Amino acid sequence: MSRSPRFGAIGVVGAGAYGAALALAASRAGRDVRLWARDAATVEAIRRTRQAPRLPGIELPEPIRATDALADLAACDTLIVAVPTQSLREACTAMAAILPAGLPVISAAKGIEQASGLFPTQIIAASWPAAPSAILSGPSFAADIGRGLPTAVTLAAADARLAQALAEALSSPAFRIYHSGDPRGVEIGGAAKNVLAIAAGIAIGLGFGESARAALVARGFAELRRFGEAHGADPETLMGLSGLGDVVLSCASPQSRNFAYGLALGQGMSPAEAAGGKLAEGAFTAPILARMAQAEGIEMPIAAAVAAVIAGRIGVREAVAALLARPLKAE
Repeated sequence: MSRSPRFGAIGVVGAGAYGAALALAASRAGRDVRLWARDAATVEAIRRTRQAPRLPGIELPEPIRATDALADLAACDTLIVAVPTQSLREACTAMAAILPAGLPVISAAKGIEQASGLFPTQIIAASWPAAPSAILSGPSFAADIGRGLPTAVTLAAADARLAQALAEALSSPAFRIYHSGDPRGVEIGGAAKNVLAIAAGIAIGLGFGESARAALVARGFAELRRFGEAHGADPETLMGLSGLGDVVLSCASPQSRNFAYGLALGQGMSPAEAAGGKLAEGAFTAPILARMAQAEGIEMPIAAAVAAVIAGRIGVREAVAALLARPLKAE
């Protein structure tokens, strides 16, 4: 049986832009925060400048203490793990060996593990079985959270009471967290929207205009709903912040790394050039999402086209031409 969270200190694992922003959000909710970074240089930079290197210009207050020692998180009551989906298993395995059993773990990852086809809460369950898991997702740019601009997201857990308690503990006037008992729906929205954002970026990069983007996003959202409902997601979840809300944000702004990645592809860059050394989660999610959909008989032509482009099997113009050549049918 998991212990009841007391919500004193919050540990944030990952000091990238989003991890630093979530540390700020937790601090504004009145929590002491311990921010873990993998390398000592990042910790030293935070201690010296009171800013995270990947979230410049935003001060981290003193209640946020940086560390590169996982053992320093042992006194925390809840963890927020802000690492990429493909690194989540490694992080949880390392924490499970050091930290107390039963510590609630909130994943902020938006993706599907390529090797296993597992979603974030499933990865946590597999690599740290004693830890109650939750997922935090929704329309939120790190810079907006960091600056304290109004933001609303969803926190979901299979234990709905835990989700509510965590949401209430981490919410503040500018960072509103709605709770849910549908983690799978929240995870699917967060993963699939990144793939749609790449597709939207490709359309704009090709110069196809806003009407084409709107059509692509609408048809892509229909794919997201088909996939979600096939996996038991609540349709209301998919229409909420973590589904439609995040699709709207990610498909409309170059601030989205996935949209920017697609934009670069549409402008003629190769997948490697388009990445530019930055992480676009959708580039990892598209292949596994397309494979899962094909294996389960779920029609997702846009996701399949994005996966094919990333793999180098077809070019962006060929992919879009194939989508436009699909038979007309009732919507």
